[in-house]
Amino acid sequence: MKRNPLTILTAVLIGLIFVTMLVAFQVRQTEVAVVTTFGRYTRTIEKPGLKFRWPWPIQNVYRFDNRIHNFEKKYEQTTTQDGRIILIEAFVGWKIRDPKLFLERFNGDITRAEQSLEGLLRDAKNSVVGRHPLADFISPDPKALKFDQVEQEMLAAMQSRATNTYGIEVALLGIKQIGLPESITAKVFERMKAEREELVRKYRGEGEAEAQKIRSNADTQKAKILAQAESQATVIEGQAEAQAAKELKTFEKNPDLAVFLLKLKALQQALKERSTLVLDPRTPPFDLLRGDAFPKNADTQSPPPAPAKPGEAKQAGKN
Repeated sequence: MKRNPLTILTAVLIGLIFVTMLVAFQVRQTEVAVVTTFGRYTRTIEKPGLKFRWPWPIQNVYRFDNRIHNFEKKYEQTTTQDGRIILIEAFVGWKIRDPKLFLERFNGDITRAEQSLEGLLRDAKNSVVGRHPLADFISPDPKALKFDQVEQEMLAAMQSRATNTYGIEVALLGIKQIGLPESITAKVFERMKAEREELVRKYRGEGEAEAQKIRSNADTQKAKILAQAESQATVIEGQAEAQAAKELKTFEKNPDLAVFLLKLKALQQALKERSTLVLDPRTPPFDLLRGDAFPKNADTQSPPPAPAKPGEAKQAGKN
């Protein structure tokens, strides 16, 4: 019986495909693969592409998703450094760092891996939160919160254990939510209110002390300035009295001239600006405008005549 060549070709192709499926496999770009021989680790494949192996049951291939997995831990009570109970919900982003160790620990089961991560997260959270007071998590002052520091400490506490024990790399960790039990919420707010009032009293006391210091400095400066002013006034008064005494001696030699000069000075001050005055011309100092107020002993202002020479006096006598 002759066989159809097409049937033979088809059978050969099917056989080749079956053999290829037994010895070849593909690793995607988002995957990492582990090859075992009779159940023992052989090699790790991280580069994507078409790979080959011995057919089962000689060799077996385990593929793992190498992208970051998200794991969240729901609300759980934790005690702070000052003995307060808070509820924290945290999340973790992790990926497979060591495929061989991951396969040995969990046999490739993601659920078992996250259960182990849950224990690590709980230990890290209790350890780190226990070193921080409640004010680092709940405070009316945003600058007093230390979420970033707490998250970094928790991440550092998990990374080494997760990598060395489970072959897992913890890429990121964050606090999603923080809450308080209903039984202590009122007490926490009362304590926060008391702290705010204490700060108010502190700042008010510091302000009053600073104000008293400023007032004291101002009083000292005032006394100093007044003393300097009084000293300068005393000096000026002394100089004025000395000048007045000197001028008084000059005026005592000719009182009429002194009165005339004083009237003249007063008249200059009165007529300094353009003005119209209706006054009795006999009213001092305007009596100077009459022309007869010049002192009677005005000749005392002009120098006495020079003495005549002897020769000139004789000639005058002859004439």
